[in-house]
Amino acid sequence: MAVAIPAQIGGQPVLILKEGSTRRAGEEAVANNILAAKVVGELLRPSLGPRGLNKMLVGSVGDVTITKSGVTILSEANIEHPVAKMIVEASKSQDKEVGDGTTSVAILTSELLRRAEELIRKKVHKSVITSGYFLAAESAISALHKIAVKIDPEDKGSLKKIAFTSLNTTLAEDICKLFSDIAVDAVSEIAEKRDGKFVVDTDNIQIIKKEGKAATETQLFRGVILDKEVVHPNMPKRLENCKIALIDFALEIEKTEISAEVKIKTPEVLRRMREEEAKTLEEMVKKVTNSGANVVICQKGIDDDAQHLLSKMNVLAVRRVKRSDMEKLARATGGKIVSSADEIKGDVLGQAGLVEERKVAEDKMVFVEKCANAKSLSILLRGETEKLLDEYERAMKSVLTTLASVFERNMIVPGGGAVETELAKILRRKATQFSGGQQLAVMEFANALEEIAVILSENAGANPMVALTSLRTAHKSPKGRYFGLDLRTGKPINMLRQGYVEPEVVKERYIRAASEVANMILRIDDIVIASKPPPPPKQPEGY
Repeated sequence: MAVAIPAQIGGQPVLILKEGSTRRAGEEAVANNILAAKVVGELLRPSLGPRGLNKMLVGSVGDVTITKSGVTILSEANIEHPVAKMIVEASKSQDKEVGDGTTSVAILTSELLRRAEELIRKKVHKSVITSGYFLAAESAISALHKIAVKIDPEDKGSLKKIAFTSLNTTLAEDICKLFSDIAVDAVSEIAEKRDGKFVVDTDNIQIIKKEGKAATETQLFRGVILDKEVVHPNMPKRLENCKIALIDFALEIEKTEISAEVKIKTPEVLRRMREEEAKTLEEMVKKVTNSGANVVICQKGIDDDAQHLLSKMNVLAVRRVKRSDMEKLARATGGKIVSSADEIKGDVLGQAGLVEERKVAEDKMVFVEKCANAKSLSILLRGETEKLLDEYERAMKSVLTTLASVFERNMIVPGGGAVETELAKILRRKATQFSGGQQLAVMEFANALEEIAVILSENAGANPMVALTSLRTAHKSPKGRYFGLDLRTGKPINMLRQGYVEPEVVKERYIRAASEVANMILRIDDIVIASKPPPPPKQPEGY
């Protein structure tokens, strides 16, 4: 029960916290925290795996999100409980670091706490449970490294299997195949080798969403897509073999920094001023075009007269381009962004096989593509509705992050609950090395891991007990470590042979994160909730 915190010194009441503050301590605090974690687990349980179900989330203003992505469900659900928020943060961190396993980390945390509650009822101390969970997590991760299989990150076939497995949990099969191909091609092209290791910056992959057409119309472009149009109607709308000037200064006569007035007494003076301005502008434009550039992409404005001059020279120009897009263009085309007309020489120009203005849905966009050795790419996502596009974008970003993690740590493990079943078997054997409460904690950690395979089978419509028994039997054989659940038949199959694989780092990170969050929550035995400030007074009507 929530109560205000009283304190007395020498029989006199002393105010420690503000009036209205509440406190939950001891068993009540532990039970409340575990209950919050169990609710999160129950919320996500039906959404785990390829056969998991979607959630419809309706926001406070009526906006609708349909997804089965764990991190999206938790982020959009407007969760208030502090312990549940800790699980949300763990899921978000999992998504940011490795792009997958966001549902698993929340479910495993929930399962560990649910089983810890049973141990507490059996009078096992929380410190013993956390110690056992820590030992179990370290043993599981050590065993995981032995199960993992090394792959060549430049083997696109293996990468596509990983991408397909990741996407198959949220998207239809035909879309998974296309998105897998696109994601693997994109990550493979921007991957750079430094000191013998691959480095992948997924920020170099631009994702543009456009409503209309099916998801199967999604395309990868080796270059950059600008949500802009050509500045002048008489400019060419398509150019091949382009030399591109990337400028971050305005092609216009800028006003002086000091405010001044000029008195013009005759029309002749005005005419000479206009001629001088036009001459200055023409010199700027000539410096750009004399470099050999036939495409000008400007971060700032382009004067109407400059537009006219450029169109007469058959130059395609785009203005007011975002700085981030300018940097992407530099990486894609090999050009340099320059700050004055005097800097524009042939060696600073970028190159692209094609620059073209196209109409996509209802908008005009400029495509800078067919760049040789492009280190910045663009994915044009298509979808029938805005909500579908949002889901496709989340899936694409996640799989790009997952593939980037494979390049950085080129180890894979079997999917379909194979890893969890094998690790549970190893942990049960390991538990015999301990005694008392620690042994029980390690055993419960094994059971919690195995629950992932149980949930996968439940969501596929299989009998979970039959599926788990058959998986355990398969894992008793020396070569059974790679056997996971075939969700179509409910029977164990060799996941490596069938191509259902996942990055080792995804499994390692979610096991470690779940054990750390569970242990942190178990160490909480006192909750102090500060009083909320009173609402502001209502204004009288008429103001």
